[in-house]
Amino acid sequence: MTIDKGRFSWFEHTSREPSAARRFYTEVLPWQVQDLPMPGDTYPVIKAGETMLGGFVTLPAGSETSHWRSYLSVEDVDASARKVVEAGGKTLAPAFDVPGVGRIQSVADPQGGAFRLFRSSEGDGPRPEGPGTFNWNELWCKDAPQAVAFYERAFGFTHKVMAMPNGSYFVLSTGETMRCGIMQSPTPELPVHWLPYVHVGDVDTTMRQVKTMGAKIETDPTNVPNVGRFTIVRDLQGARLGLITPSSM
Repeated sequence: MTIDKGRFSWFEHTSREPSAARRFYTEVLPWQVQDLPMPGDTYPVIKAGETMLGGFVTLPAGSETSHWRSYLSVEDVDASARKVVEAGGKTLAPAFDVPGVGRIQSVADPQGGAFRLFRSSEGDGPRPEGPGTFNWNELWCKDAPQAVAFYERAFGFTHKVMAMPNGSYFVLSTGETMRCGIMQSPTPELPVHWLPYVHVGDVDTTMRQVKTMGAKIETDPTNVPNVGRFTIVRDLQGARLGLITPSSM
């Protein structure tokens, strides 16, 4: 069994209307949803082909706003949670086990960027690729260098800097594998958050479908040399998601 530590390996859409979110995303993305039995309930799992990618969950009334929740694979959830705290972050809830799934704990970085630590009981398997899969994950924060220092200390990432029109973009890696990005938020009023990107065959076509469904386009399609063409949307529940057609290079 292999744990691909440092990989964001699971993504959950959290809202008060998961059924509506499910209908929206299966219309605009090449996703299917399979209801898996869980103790006392079912869990709607997002799939691209036969590959499981994430799920839909219900937010309790009065809690946080709709968003995509990211899961970071680690070798040891409890040890990683201690490192998060030592590096200046915090735990948001106690760790818990899901039989047949793995061990999970919610944490946040020093600026409030929340995510979940995850050790799969079955191992992570190969990184999914192709249309419909999650292609990238990106932290929008108030102080990018401070965030880079935290994630390097807590998880052993290294980084490289890319010059972008809006400033420096930090690419975090484990070994030679690029894992995620960190950037200074161009929209200061947005809370600090992780923004996942989904691989689509044609960004412009998907954007038009998203718009027809009534969602908001936050960023017009933009080309990044040697990366791809992307847009950022806000779905009907208010959760933000990136869409990208990766460069063929």
